[in-house]
Amino acid sequence: MSITVRRVVRAAVASCLGLAMTAAALQGTAAAAPQDPKPPAEDPFYQPPSPLPAGAPGDVIRSRPAVFTVDPVGHSPYAGVKSWQVLYRSETVQGRPTAVSGMVLVPTKEWTGQSERPLVSYAVGTRGLGDACAPSYTLTQGMDYEELFIADALSRGWAVAVTDMEGLGTPGQHTYEVGGSQGRALLNVARAAQRLPDAGLGGSPVGLWGYSQGGTTAGWAAELAATYAPDLAIKGAFAGGVPADLQAVAKGLDGSPFVALMFMAAVGYDAAYPELDLAGYLNDNGRELLAKAQDMCLVSFDGPLTVVQTAFRHISDYTTSDPLATPEWQRRLDANKLGSTAPSAPVLQTQAVYDEIIPAGQADTLHKAWCAKGANVTWKTYTFAEHATGMLWSEPDAMAFLGDRFAGKPVTGNCAA
Repeated sequence: MSITVRRVVRAAVASCLGLAMTAAALQGTAAAAPQDPKPPAEDPFYQPPSPLPAGAPGDVIRSRPAVFTVDPVGHSPYAGVKSWQVLYRSETVQGRPTAVSGMVLVPTKEWTGQSERPLVSYAVGTRGLGDACAPSYTLTQGMDYEELFIADALSRGWAVAVTDMEGLGTPGQHTYEVGGSQGRALLNVARAAQRLPDAGLGGSPVGLWGYSQGGTTAGWAAELAATYAPDLAIKGAFAGGVPADLQAVAKGLDGSPFVALMFMAAVGYDAAYPELDLAGYLNDNGRELLAKAQDMCLVSFDGPLTVVQTAFRHISDYTTSDPLATPEWQRRLDANKLGSTAPSAPVLQTQAVYDEIIPAGQADTLHKAWCAKGANVTWKTYTFAEHATGMLWSEPDAMAFLGDRFAGKPVTGNCAA
C-alpha cells in the first residue's frame, strides 16, 4: 500500500477501535519516560552473536524491556503492558539457523479466563526492506500502522508476539514474501514468547494473525504448524488478503500503481535464493532502483518517493530480460505457493472483492485448495472493499474468530458451501 493509503488506514483504525478505549482498558503502569531508541542498524541488540549459540528454533538469544517513545498526549502506546524486544532462533527457507528479532507484549492485569492466557502470534503487513522498518522498532516509535490492532488484542487480555521476520532489523536483506521463511519466523516467535523468562506464557494457547504480507506468513505458519511446531497448541489462524500465488500477484501488479511491491518481492527472493542472481537481469534503471529499495520503508520520507517513481512501470523498464519467465525463478516461486498442505487448525480467510493489490481469484483458489484437502476454513469476502478497507473490515471478524477459538467454541467452516 502507498503511504497515503497507510495514513487513511491508520486514521480509520483509530476511529474503528477507539484510542480512548485502548487507554482506558490497559491502565495499570506508568507511561514510559521519553526516550529515543536507536534504529536497528545502530543498535547492537539487533546484531546476533557469531556463531549463533547452540539451541533449537524458538530459543531466546537475548531479550530486553522495550522502551517506547511517548505519544503526543504523553501516554505509552501500551499502558498496562509488559513488553520485551527479543532476538530468537529461527530458520531460513532452506532450514538453516538464523536469528530473527521481534517483540513480546503481555498485559499486566491477571488473566481470569479459562486455561492459560492466550497468545496471538502476529504477522505484520508490508513494511519495506530496510532494517528501520522492523515492527519491533516502529512499535516503540508509535508509528506502526497496525499498532491499534495489537492494542485491541491486548485489551482482551491476550498476549501478542510480533515477528520482524528474517532480515528486518537483523543483518542481511529481508526475505520479503518468501513464505517458507516467514511462516517459520511466526511459529518461532510464539515459541520464543513461551520461553521468555517472566512472560508467564509457557502453556498459552496460540492464535495466528496476518493480513497482506502477514496473510502469507500466517497461511504458511498454519500449513507448517503440525509438522514444524507440534509443541504449539494452535487454536486458529486468521489470514486475510493473502498473496498465495506470487506469479498470479505479479501479473496483476505489473504496470499498476503498486508495482513496487513486486520489485520488493524480487529482492526478497534473491536474498533467500542467491543463485537466482537478480542483478544479472537488471539494466541501469534496475540497478539504480535496487540500490534505493534495499533500505526502503513504506512509512518513511524516502519510501513513498520510490513507490511513486515506480507507479505504472513494467518489469521490462528495469530488466534486460524477465526473470519471472525463467524456470529457476518459477521453481522458487512455486515452492513458496500456498495451498499444498491443509492447515491443522481452523482458519478464517478473508478477501476484499475489489482488492487492487492482491487478486481475489488467487485467494479464492487458495481457499478451495485448502478445503479440498480437508481443512476447516471459514471463507469470507467483502464486496465493497479494496485492500486497505479489506483490512479494516477483517479486524473485528478476526478478533471474534480467534476469541471463539480461545474459548473452545467449535467451528465447522463453510467449505461445503
